[in-house]
Amino acid sequence: MTFLGISGMQYSGQSLADARILLAEDSNVFTSMIGTRLKELFGIDVEICRNFEELQLAYDRSTEPVTLAISNINLPGAESGEALEYLIDLSIPTIVFTGTFHEGTRDQLLSKDVVDYIIKDNVFAVDMLAESVARFLTNHRHHVLIVDDSPTARALLTSRLKRYNFRVSTADSGAKALEILKGNPDIGLVVTDYNMPDIDGFELTRRIRSVRGSHELRIIGVSSSSNRLLSARFLKAGGNDFMLRPFIDEEFYCRVNQNLDTLIQIRSMQGQQTPAAA
Repeated sequence: MTFLGISGMQYSGQSLADARILLAEDSNVFTSMIGTRLKELFGIDVEICRNFEELQLAYDRSTEPVTLAISNINLPGAESGEALEYLIDLSIPTIVFTGTFHEGTRDQLLSKDVVDYIIKDNVFAVDMLAESVARFLTNHRHHVLIVDDSPTARALLTSRLKRYNFRVSTADSGAKALEILKGNPDIGLVVTDYNMPDIDGFELTRRIRSVRGSHELRIIGVSSSSNRLLSARFLKAGGNDFMLRPFIDEEFYCRVNQNLDTLIQIRSMQGQQTPAAA
């Protein structure tokens, strides 16, 4: 299976047909489009639930765990968002697919820790939804290391990344980060704070780059400082990206995705060049 998403996601690997996906949507047009697209791209047969009762029955009648749910905010029998609350209460990862949206809706959705939200306001909406599904189902391939001396900051980033189905390790210091990296060569992304007591983010980046290049591992620096020049210093130290706190969730996830997409593309190119070189 090979897939190239709208935002640049690239996936080549096994079929994702083993995933159990519930689609809570009452529109015949969208159920047909989504079902057809996920089947042709990933071999997935979605279970369609056109009202709240069907959603409850789909969950109750099978002991097989639900991998992911795609849900409209308003569903017949659950016109006030009860279907979404039901899925969240069951700890089922959920992507919201909705035509009802404003800033207050966004804040409410993110507070519920949904995986993603897609708005039905353009012709690419179904393709964007397909890419969001593919990312969630394949993000477990990626191992991310968070480096921050603040327990609160580590917990927040860990929660965000695990929501998207990434594998996450954490380090409370630069020294611990180097130790973890040495024992986990599969780590493909480091998200590191700048201001740490033992080894700051700049020095940590330099030490990482002395043994692992950008073609092997991507580094995103973060800071709460108002000093805009930190980004320049970080990039010159060997970082790939930089973000200022507090983050906007959508921007953070986009930056993580972009860096991992770049890493996959580099590895793909290296794989294609190896036989020719031989």
